Amino acid sequence: MTTHDKITDATTEQMLTLGRRARAAQREIALASSEAKAKALLAAAAAMRDSVQPILDANAKDVAEARAGGMAPAFVDRLVLDKGRVEAIAKGLEAIAALPDPVGAALAEWTRPNGMTIARVRVPIGVIGIIFESRPNVTADAGALCLKAGNAAILRGGSDSFHSSQAIHACLVAGLRAAGLPEAAVQLVPTKDRAAVGHMLKGLGGAIDVIVPRGGKSLVARVQEEARVPVFAHLEGICHTYVDRDANPDMALALVLNAKMRRTSVCGATETLLVDKAADAAILPRLVKALLDAGCEVRGDAAALTADSRVKPATETDWSTEYLDAIISVKLVDGVDDAVAHIAKYGSQHTDCIVTEQQATAERFLTHVDSAIVLHNASTQFADGGEFGFGAEIGIATGRLHARGPVGVEQLTTFKYIVRGNGQTRPG
Repeated sequence: MTTHDKITDATTEQMLTLGRRARAAQREIALASSEAKAKALLAAAAAMRDSVQPILDANAKDVAEARAGGMAPAFVDRLVLDKGRVEAIAKGLEAIAALPDPVGAALAEWTRPNGMTIARVRVPIGVIGIIFESRPNVTADAGALCLKAGNAAILRGGSDSFHSSQAIHACLVAGLRAAGLPEAAVQLVPTKDRAAVGHMLKGLGGAIDVIVPRGGKSLVARVQEEARVPVFAHLEGICHTYVDRDANPDMALALVLNAKMRRTSVCGATETLLVDKAADAAILPRLVKALLDAGCEVRGDAAALTADSRVKPATETDWSTEYLDAIISVKLVDGVDDAVAHIAKYGSQHTDCIVTEQQATAERFLTHVDSAIVLHNASTQFADGGEFGFGAEIGIATGRLHARGPVGVEQLTTFKYIVRGNGQTRPG
């Protein structure tokens, strides 16, 4: 047996053990009180604040390795933690703790003519496997959301955030311990061996009920191709902002700059700017100049090229590219219907925005654009579970089944029917 075979065998047993422990823990977590789950999350937030320096030290190792490996600046930005970002993670845990407990909530109740009462009630999904890349905060967000919804979680972060995720996970474990809940309710895959992902996609011997991938297109494609358990699809964010002929120019400028440049590495960042050719002739040059002056590379069609000499010509590929960087493609379109058609052809059904003062036009856009999130006069960067009031999110689901848009605690539940009778029998 080679050294590689020994490592693979060890990983196999390690992963199956994680699955068994998660399944056992989930049975207990599913019945945990709201108070106990909240206590665990608040204790985890306190542990985060007490462990700021160890977390930053661990993150520094990951960042150094990423830079030494030649990772792109946008990738490093997603990886870096500072005191402010650690505090934001802690606040996110507290926000999730304060959310209403979805478990046991009645979605609907009715009484049949024979006197039976039927209730559709939220219950946990079970054991959720989350596979993610680079963003260490996902360790806390995913673990906390799963816990709040009564699920056990098996987290497999990218090797690039290995040390950061371990430090954050230790805080979650401390919270579970403080609340008297099973520590195996939130487990972190303790190896960088890529075989671990394959084992999760196979379901760990029936232990995993659903897989949630959060990362780049290649990761999601692999998960969708190889998974033998259900998947919540989180595809790339090819997001659009459409500036209509009836847009307020000052609002359009502020929204476009924020939608693209607030954080270029997030999936809700606008990647394509569409401008109505019937809009004020000054608006396109003004938008393009502001983006360029803010340090954004602009790749445009013929109209955009004439707006500013610094614009580079766009290719067909640009319209379907998620840059996750300070790059944007710009195109003139013939009104709202042309904008909708462009989004339908090139978009990823993630997040798209219209800027207009004309309500009828806005409603046409909101109705006809078939994306998980559509906005009117608001930045695409609001595509975030925290901004939706979910406390946090595991990701933005772009599929159509079960979960769509930000995946928070409610989306991490399913339901069952509870039927109460008083001796009813069904007639023959």
